[in-house]
Amino acid sequence: MAKFKFRLATLLRLRESARDERRTLLAQAYRAEDLILEERQRIEAERAALERQIRDAAGPGEIEVDRLLEAQRFELVLRTQKEQLARQHEQVKAEIERRRQALVEANREVQVLEKLREKQHQRWRDEEDRREVKRLDEVGQRRALGEVH
Repeated sequence: MAKFKFRLATLLRLRESARDERRTLLAQAYRAEDLILEERQRIEAERAALERQIRDAAGPGEIEVDRLLEAQRFELVLRTQKEQLARQHEQVKAEIERRRQALVEANREVQVLEKLREKQHQRWRDEEDRREVKRLDEVGQRRALGEVH
C-alpha cells in the first residue's frame, strides 16, 4: 500500500511557521503592555508617596518651602511620565490588535490547508479501500474459478 503524500505539505509548513512567528510577535506585544502597566503602577506608588510627603511638609509647624517646591516639580515629572505611558499604552494596544488580527488570519490560512489535507487524505483512503476490495474480489474470483475447473 502506498503512503499518503500531501502535495502542499511544504506550503503548510511555511504557513505554520508564519503563524508561529505571528504568535511570538503577539506575545511580545502583550509583554510590552505588561511592562507599561507595571511602570504605571510604579508611578502611581511614587505619586502616592509624594502626596504624603507634601502633606507632611505642609503640616503644622514650620513649612519647608524648598521641599514643597521640589515635591511639586517631581509631581509634574510623574504626571508627564504617566501621560507618556498612557500614549504608549494606546499605541501598544493598537499594535496588539493588529498582531492579533494577523495571527487570526495566519490561523485561518493554516486551517484551510489542514482541511484540504484531511479531505485529500480521506479521498486517498477511500481509493485505497476500493483498490483493496477490487484486489480481494479478484483473488476471490481466481479461487472460485480454480475450484470450479
